[in-house]
Amino acid sequence: MSRLAKYAWAALGIAVISHFLIVSAFPGAIMDAAIERLSQGRFNEWRVADRVTPLSRQIVRPSPDFAYSACPYDLSRGPISLRVAPWNDYWSLSLYADNSDNFYVVNDIEAPQGADITLIATGDGLPNVLTPVIQSPSRRGIALIRRLAPSVDSYNAAVRAAQGDVCAPLAR
Repeated sequence: MSRLAKYAWAALGIAVISHFLIVSAFPGAIMDAAIERLSQGRFNEWRVADRVTPLSRQIVRPSPDFAYSACPYDLSRGPISLRVAPWNDYWSLSLYADNSDNFYVVNDIEAPQGADITLIATGDGLPNVLTPVIQSPSRRGIALIRRLAPSVDSYNAAVRAAQGDVCAPLAR
């Protein structure tokens, strides 16, 4: 085998290995940073984001037409209760695992009166609850509520509605 061919094979091998390392590690690193930034060391509670402006972005390309609430969750101490208070327009609840996979979504079409779920880590025992139980593939992640609120008045109304949202350890 020629010297050039050996370098080409070595370069190809390094490229393939690098590709797989980046593809497998990059989403987790991004989510770790997002979870830390959003949680600031405090988990299992909602934080309503300021109205979106070009200067207030905490997530990539947020829409200025939505009011966002985020709950960095940690299931290491057991299940949590997630509740989305009713909203008179479009809303959605999305759950993201620590590798950035979106593993659950519910919205106003499926749950016009809001949503109430129990979140557990995959492999944990099922709690005795009346709400739907959703299994998170990771112990940490982010729950995100989006409420359509394109004006200042509707954003303020969304903030008031968010006072009825719950992200907290399951009452035992």
